[in-house]
Amino acid sequence: MKKSFLQSLGPGLLFAGAAIGVSHLVQSTKAGADFGFGLIWALILVHVFKYPFFQFGPRYAAATGETLLDGYKKLGKGVLIAYYILNFATMFTIQAAVTIVTAGLASQLFGLNEQLSLVNWATLLMLISVLFLVIGKYKLLDNLMKYIIVILTISTIIAVSVALFSTKDTFNVAQIIPSGTVELTFLIAFLGWMPAPLDVSIWHSIWSIEKDKTTVIKTKRKDAIFDFNIGYIGTLCLGICFLLLGTLVMYKSGESFSNKGNVFASQLINLYTQNLGDFSYIFIAIAAFTTMFSTTITTMDASPRAMNRTTKLLMNKELKFGYWFWIIFLFTGTFLILYYFMDNMGLLVKTATILSFLTAPFYAILNFKLITGKHTPKEHQPGILLRILSSIGIVFLIGFSLWFLMSL
Repeated sequence: MKKSFLQSLGPGLLFAGAAIGVSHLVQSTKAGADFGFGLIWALILVHVFKYPFFQFGPRYAAATGETLLDGYKKLGKGVLIAYYILNFATMFTIQAAVTIVTAGLASQLFGLNEQLSLVNWATLLMLISVLFLVIGKYKLLDNLMKYIIVILTISTIIAVSVALFSTKDTFNVAQIIPSGTVELTFLIAFLGWMPAPLDVSIWHSIWSIEKDKTTVIKTKRKDAIFDFNIGYIGTLCLGICFLLLGTLVMYKSGESFSNKGNVFASQLINLYTQNLGDFSYIFIAIAAFTTMFSTTITTMDASPRAMNRTTKLLMNKELKFGYWFWIIFLFTGTFLILYYFMDNMGLLVKTATILSFLTAPFYAILNFKLITGKHTPKEHQPGILLRILSSIGIVFLIGFSLWFLMSL
């Protein structure tokens, strides 16, 4: 049975849904507000150098019918244990950072702006996410993401276009190399989740296998890579759009983004309404909220899937209700982090993004070794150009990590 164009899209848009969240709504906009056009080089470079390692997720799944986690086990049980520890150490912070931004937007859209209400909003949103996954599972997530990405893309492009045509200011497009601990810390945080943490490649391989189970159609490598490229190009374009928006509206305005979730959400929505008019508030607020809510749902789904699969591979047996155990565990850990660290959204986001960047070389090396080794059929392995880009990308990720650590 042949897939239609829309049927072939799925995991790539889930990737985009997971990526277009904090990295774009928060980090890219903040980069434009603080540095103007000066960090476009970083945004483009990180997309280029991370590209192979993200692509290897769906490539490996299409080639072998397995997730990257199955491949990691073939590289050695110690590799899988290292992933287990890393993912366990970061998944609560990642979920908390995503959920608090979503809660801030929800508080703006639906009211109740008191500080305590953000804890309630975050808890409610996670409960709804769990209910969503119980009822709809992968299929509903897959179908909904197509509409969410389209809504956000259209509203963002319109906002940026209006801002470009209405501005009378001239901007310096000279690129900036951040210096000093504060600026360098922001750069590493910016690169950490742009377009997404590298372990999302594992999520992508899991979603690819789930897609095949749902449609009962084996995805070909060419279709898997095409689907991925659509999502990846979309994340790059929207990353540039959000950076431009931050530049055009806030750069040198004397304003700066707040670290409090509800205040930041208000500032973010105002970026749009200042350009499109107050009438657009409700549409923009809904678009921004649905985007972050989709990220909250995808991360709530992906981390438990990854931990459940890893546990199964390490123990060599299927755990009954393992997926739901990890969802409840993630929910509880995230709630505790939000309860005690709600006062500083900026700290949560910065911690999560820096941890993601520092662990990126680990995932890059593993993905490259797996896709070019004996566990991947020769005909599915990357060509010489992608291998060269991968080697340069690994040097880039390790180099920036060392630069950051030595600058502390």
